[in-house]
Amino acid sequence: MNSLDNFTRLHTRNLSYSYGKKSILSELSVTIPDGKITALIGPNGSGKSTLLKNLARVLWPCSGSVMLDDKQIHQTSTKAVARQIALLPQGPQTPDELTVETLVGYGRYPYKSAFASLNHEDRQIITEAIETTGLSEYATCNINQLSGGQRQRAWIAMAIAQKTDILLLDEPTTFLDLSHQIEVLELLLKLNKQGATIVTVLHDLNQACRCADHLLVMNNGLIEAQGPPDDVMTEALLEDVFNVACRVIRDPVSDTPLCVPLKGF
Repeated sequence: MNSLDNFTRLHTRNLSYSYGKKSILSELSVTIPDGKITALIGPNGSGKSTLLKNLARVLWPCSGSVMLDDKQIHQTSTKAVARQIALLPQGPQTPDELTVETLVGYGRYPYKSAFASLNHEDRQIITEAIETTGLSEYATCNINQLSGGQRQRAWIAMAIAQKTDILLLDEPTTFLDLSHQIEVLELLLKLNKQGATIVTVLHDLNQACRCADHLLVMNNGLIEAQGPPDDVMTEALLEDVFNVACRVIRDPVSDTPLCVPLKGF
């Protein structure tokens, strides 16, 4: 067992997962630091999204366990988990004609019985979530009329409305242009400063180093390295895991590691 287990809300113990006969995760014991931003990075197919879905109780492990507050998460009810962990999946699809406030309202489902309507407290929480994500002027707009960055912020607002302390996001910046990527990452930093523990899958290594306190580097279903970006992001790791020769220098703006490929241009 990881020595930090007793000090963190969310961790795994010897977690393994397979799709059919294909092993995806192999006996992973990882710790998610409380109150920090953790970025999952690694090549395509390394198991990042699969790990995230196991942490969220969307997938069930073949062996091992995910522990939340010293309880096995897969032995806890779906609604109980949803009151503690919110998941934003990769590329969420929105039904036609759905407004922002209706989408965000879905975040209140863990607290409602079947067919129960939203009450005053629910509506206040929805309004606050929309304000937090800077979407107040778009609350009654069809979400499919928004820009990519605005749509992603609306989905994050739905997760905020769940009133959880832990937020899991699977590639929240994928397919967004640079300005919208920055919007989303700044929102995650804002939520983290308000106390949220955040775990996110990111492909851009430099963005991961800029925004994350903790990196989990995955490769072939294993954890290759974990820790602060300054400790983890080395030239040797980049060549071993990503098969890319790089120089790691200091970012002149954030003073975090900056990966510069030596070939390809």
